[in-house]
Amino acid sequence: MNIDSTVLAAQPFLKGLSKPQLEMLANNALEVEFPADKLIFSEGLAANRFYVILKGEVALESAAGKKGVPPKLIQTIKTGDVIGWSWLFPPYKWNFDARAVKPTKAIIFFAATLRKQCETDPKLGYEIMKRVSKVVIGRLQATRWQLLSKKKK
Repeated sequence: MNIDSTVLAAQPFLKGLSKPQLEMLANNALEVEFPADKLIFSEGLAANRFYVILKGEVALESAAGKKGVPPKLIQTIKTGDVIGWSWLFPPYKWNFDARAVKPTKAIIFFAATLRKQCETDPKLGYEIMKRVSKVVIGRLQATRWQLLSKKKK
């Protein structure tokens, strides 16, 4: 595509991957931009991409599938973080909505190709799985703290 592997190497999520792994990922990467208030993906739809946020801010929201209910902010994702871990886990459906809060620049990876790359290179697959698991655990902990802080009020 059009991403240099050195750009990927500088991203916190990808730091420490080998040069061949970064080059493999770069072949499946594309830089995109989202204006403020742009819906990036919607809860329940096919999770077909993975995003590394280069610049900007993204809100993860959920209305729990209820029509007409305003979405509830789950977490705000900022520069250097990632969104879209649902690409890795069947049934490959988004668990939240993602909306650009500010103009946002990101690198996207196409899920089907990324899964194939992880299977082709088990070391890469293991590294990606460890890193995505860390993100998932962080998001669960953030949600847990939100719930606990609401109970105290």
